[in-house]
Amino acid sequence: MTSVIESQENKDLRAAVAALGARHGRGFDRAALWAEAAKLGYLGVNLPEQYGGGGGGMAELSIVLEELGAAGCPLLMMVVSPAICGTVIARFGTEVQRRKWLPGLADGTLTMAFGITEPDAGSNSHRITTTARREGDGWVLSGRKVFISGVDIADATLIVGRTEDARTGSLKPCLFIVPRDAPGFRRSQIDMELQAAEKQFELVLDDVRLPAESLVGDEDAGLLQLFAGLNPERIMTAAFAIGMGRYALAKAVDYARTRQVWKHPIGGHQAIAHPLAQAHIELELARLMMQRAAALYDAGDDAGAGEAANMAKYAAAEACVKSVDQAVHTLGGNGLTREYGLASLITAARVARIAPVSREMILNYVSHQSLGLPKSY
Repeated sequence: MTSVIESQENKDLRAAVAALGARHGRGFDRAALWAEAAKLGYLGVNLPEQYGGGGGGMAELSIVLEELGAAGCPLLMMVVSPAICGTVIARFGTEVQRRKWLPGLADGTLTMAFGITEPDAGSNSHRITTTARREGDGWVLSGRKVFISGVDIADATLIVGRTEDARTGSLKPCLFIVPRDAPGFRRSQIDMELQAAEKQFELVLDDVRLPAESLVGDEDAGLLQLFAGLNPERIMTAAFAIGMGRYALAKAVDYARTRQVWKHPIGGHQAIAHPLAQAHIELELARLMMQRAAALYDAGDDAGAGEAANMAKYAAAEACVKSVDQAVHTLGGNGLTREYGLASLITAARVARIAPVSREMILNYVSHQSLGLPKSY
């Protein structure tokens, strides 16, 4: 049984990051917070020490993102740059790739985006049409990606493409580091109604030529390397959602303690108190599953982590949506004002249900992989 009791070191990390978040707060400057978090060693806490990281794992990195989210200042690119890209390069990259990228990802001077989602495939890695073909000593990539976060501020993008298996002729997923200034690599910003510091982009790879060393890991490893990044992505999305839910709940609880109607604080009424208590319970349960997923991943149990990470992401997203919804209802009209900072979370909370994989696809995963039920597709 995997322990979910935090070490004293991780409790201290949680307290320190919470203090950092409190200094920046809801109106935070993304660049300033990113720089300070990097300086304090929080961005690279999961990366190997020999490359400038903290030598921890997903347990530590998820604490950082959760506590920043609980303070109202989550850093979305933490999900992408150190968690997905940093993990993949640390586990499967060459020594040259590790030395080139990991120190910068750890100290925040370099960032990397992650490109998997496509217009027709979504996140279904079996339907990805971005292809990589060998040409001389290098590769040529062609395809499109959508809803790729932070490409404008990233030094490179870790692109999921597919190469042809010489033995079977079938396509298999492979990962390539594409520099932002690579010829043929174009981006256009997607007009999102959701307001966030990190923008979303559509990418076009028009015969992007890359040297051989752009390939990360073994060409034949396929899904193993891909899911080495996707499991941390789900764990960190859970951390993002739990932090957001905690932020909303704290606002609602504070309001319920102080807002008086008919001579009593509204928090004394069970119709207000009980839904907030339920939201707290569900956030705590989601955190337990997230901690379990992180512990399994850090222990090297990729299969166990895959199941737990999907469950954690599902539970956290549902708990977050419920917490934000109940917080807004607790504040009534004030819940929709800019002063209290909750209205924008109504939309933002639902992102955790959609990305990086929808709750329905997680239910498919659990029904097939965990319960052994047959597929309908």
